[in-house]
Amino acid sequence: MSPRAVPAAALRPLPGRRGLAAQSEAPGFHRERDQRRLLAMLRTLMCAGVLVTLVLAVVGVRLHQVRLSYRLDGLRTIQADLEESKSRLRVEAGTLSSLARIEGKARAELGMVPPDAGQVRLAREFVSGGDGLGLASPLTASADKRAAPAAGAR
Repeated sequence: MSPRAVPAAALRPLPGRRGLAAQSEAPGFHRERDQRRLLAMLRTLMCAGVLVTLVLAVVGVRLHQVRLSYRLDGLRTIQADLEESKSRLRVEAGTLSSLARIEGKARAELGMVPPDAGQVRLAREFVSGGDGLGLASPLTASADKRAAPAAGAR
């Protein structure tokens, strides 16, 4: 007989008592928890938790990558549209600033005509062969001592 075996007489109800109440008072088994099994279950649960966390992290990173990919495609589309618009605006600016167009508008809308030969005067310092006297004079104003009394005599 094993040390854990309970004799059949101990499992019989006691006289004067009924059913389960009598059996619960009878000497029974004492169950001890196996510490090794508990630690193994705890390790298994911890490994499963770490694995689930890693899987969720990978899925989260992948979702973020997909979102950024869609955003990048949208930004590339916007960039292409802006470059096309910039190109159109450059062509339009070139067309609007052409000298032939400006001259035509000036004649048609403002009634302007090219100047006659007598209406044009050229400064000597900018004409080839001029004496350049305009460049010899100082570019800044200065007060002469001789000119000051004459200005004050007025």
